[in-house]
Amino acid sequence: QVQFVESGGGLVQAGGSLRLSCAASGSTVSIYSIGWFRQAPEKQRELVATIRNTGSTVYTDSVKGRFTISRVNAKSTVYLQMNSLKPEDTAVYYCNQVIGSRPAYDYWGPGTQVTVSS
Repeated sequence: QVQFVESGGGLVQAGGSLRLSCAASGSTVSIYSIGWFRQAPEKQRELVATIRNTGSTVYTDSVKGRFTISRVNAKSTVYLQMNSLKPEDTAVYYCNQVIGSRPAYDYWGPGTQVTVSS
């Protein structure tokens, strides 16, 4: 069973930056597409960034130009560099394997809270 553990969240002022880490078990990050999702209070979980097994990346429009997804296969870790943060980025961030634009698994890691103050 693949495990995902997210870290790196925190409280930051608008305009600030954070880097999130997603540690995955096994060789998942080098073989499969991995995505960062987020869920704000009373909102649906949404996919914000994907890194495919080819290395290509996809972003939702609201984060384009501000977020960068990357991976280090040797560490089985996927990162999300978030710059120019906005209060609307406030959410719990999760990672998961992605198939198309949907999570491959219906279980989630603990997530990491990102709070952006105005």
